[in-house]
Formats: sequence, structure tokens, C-alpha cells
Amino acid sequence: MRLPADAVVAAWRPPVPGIIEVFHAQYARHEYPVHTHDAWTLLIIDGGAVHYELDHREHTVGEATTTILPPHLPHDGRVVAPEGLRKRVLYLDRSLLDESLVGPAADEPDLRDPMLRTRVGQLHDLLAEGGDELAAHCRLALIGDRLRTHLGGGSVEPRPRREPRLARRLRELLDEHTTEGVRLDQAAELLQAHPVHLIRTFRREYGLPPHRYLTGRRVEHARRLLLAGIPPADVATAAGFYDQSHLCRHFKQLVGVSPAYFARLSRDVSRPRPRRTRSAG
Repeated sequence: MRLPADAVVAAWRPPVPGIIEVFHAQYARHEYPVHTHDAWTLLIIDGGAVHYELDHREHTVGEATTTILPPHLPHDGRVVAPEGLRKRVLYLDRSLLDESLVGPAADEPDLRDPMLRTRVGQLHDLLAEGGDELAAHCRLALIGDRLRTHLGGGSVEPRPRREPRLARRLRELLDEHTTEGVRLDQAAELLQAHPVHLIRTFRREYGLPPHRYLTGRRVEHARRLLLAGIPPADVATAAGFYDQSHLCRHFKQLVGVSPAYFARLSRDVSRPRPRRTRSAG
């Protein structure tokens, strides 16, 4: 399949269980022949529109829709908007969605759900920035739960309930592994809880999701290191951040200034000030 000369694409595999590939593309014009994928295809459009046929039914989707295409089901595609097409795609393995949902997805692949659309976009942003694996794990788990609800598979947790002990155990786990982090699936296996239930239980008890708690703990650790005189360039990895820009982004969100400015300010405040003495004459 030849791509037009004005196509711009990016693809990578992130360190997030369940995601086989991230694919971003921009086309002025393009037409896909009939093809299949061996994974679930989760598609959002950021500009333009695409027309496709799936299971002998025609669909046209734009920016307001989240599309979920089942594995092994033939489909084609054609850019139909004069401004072209900008799309972002996640190819997901079958651990997120059960085979029993293939039929419902084929019947209703295009979902008009603003919250789902927002969450998928936020997940793409996290994956493009890199470094927030736990946040990406949490987003993906919640997306999977919402997709299952749409497709008739039911939510993992239809009725909310409090479990302070489970939330406390997860918090202790995050505290113990602040620097190296914890994968959501590992925490779920260790604590014997479904990932979605774990996220919601923690948020219900502490008022924020696990990944945001972990980020806050890392920023606090970074503050202590900066106050101890560690150079900002060395603080990022020591505090558990992906790189210095990753640290800077979260540090500025929570503290209001950059790590370098915080370090410089703390040195200025802590520096002893010279005393004035009266002359004897």
C-alpha cells in the first residue's frame, strides 16, 4: 500500500501492557484497501473525517466519535473531508476486551461519548510525552471499563463501595516504590483486586487517582533533594522522573516554579546574611 507523499505518520510501542502500538497519522488524502488487524483498533479523529465499511455497513466518523474496530474483521477507509484527516490510533491486545464483545463492536463501532473521547485523547498525550507509565496504565484501565459498558460487557464495578484497607495497602505500596514506580497490573495482582476497582477505591478514599498521588510523592522527594543541594539535572532520575523535562513539567504544576528556580531561591533564602557592626570610633 503506497502512502501519498504528503502523509505524516508516527508509530511506536509504549511500555504499557495492553497496548501493542500507538499510531498517529495526518493525510491530505488517502484511501485504505480492505484489510484486517489482529488487535482491537481504537481510533479518534482530531481533524477531518473518514468513511469506512465494516461488516457490510457504511460509516462516516469525525472528531466527536470514538471508534472501536474488532480484530480480524475486514474494513476499508477513505479520507472524505477537504481538509484531510488527522487521526490517533491505539492497537490493543485482547487482554483489555473479551472476544465476546466482537459482535457488539461490529454492530456499533462508533461511540458518541465525550468522556470516553477525552480519556482516549489524554492517554495519547501521556504516551506521546512519555514517563508517566502508571498514569497511562490507569487511563487505559478506565477506557477499557467504559468500552465494556458500551459494548454490553458490563462495568467491573457497577456499584461503588469503600474499601479503606485496600486503598491504604496501595498507598503503602506506592510509598515503598516512589522512585522506581509500580505497574498497575502488578499492584492489582499483588493486592488481589481488579485494576479498575483498585483505581476507583483509591480515588474514593484519598480524593485523587493512584498515578497523581505517586507524582506528588515524587515531586516532594525532588524538593528534598533540591534543598539538599543536589543539582536539578541530577534530581529528575533520582526522584523517579523520566527526564528533566518530565520533572520540570510536574514540578511547575505543583510548586508553581521550575526546579532550577526553586533550588536557586532556596539557596538565596538559606544563605547567612552578613551582620553590620558598629565601629569603635
